[in-house]
Amino acid sequence: MTFYELLVFIHVFSAILGMGPGFVMIIVVSKAGSLTELKHAYVIRNRLHIFVMIGGTLLLLTGLVMGYLNPVLFGQGWYVTSLILFLIALGFGPTVLSPNSKPIKRLLSETKGENIPTEYYILSKKLFFYERIENGIFLIVIALMILKPF
Repeated sequence: MTFYELLVFIHVFSAILGMGPGFVMIIVVSKAGSLTELKHAYVIRNRLHIFVMIGGTLLLLTGLVMGYLNPVLFGQGWYVTSLILFLIALGFGPTVLSPNSKPIKRLLSETKGENIPTEYYILSKKLFFYERIENGIFLIVIALMILKPF
């Protein structure tokens, strides 16, 4: 196996381990019926997010190194478009997702009892909207990587 083939291997595994959990993060918390279940679901969600961060970092690094080793990639539309979309999606974390998740975390830590506050549904709807956009971007990136249409 060449170094480049090793990078491709790591890149594909990073996509599976990093992006896969990202697609189920909404589902993990959406079926909670009580505040205790919801809090536990967010603990699981945070653990899944570790995989997403590690996988996403490896995806970016291996993708850039493959481009460095094979500069022709920077002339391929699918590669450049994928890279730009991936960077946009990564930017969602600190600029959109984090500011929208902080009020949810605060609400869950301050709420007592077993009833999920109505405010949670309003806040989570907004957060999940942006997460779905990000997931859509990642699906486009995956399709571009597989199909290499241009």
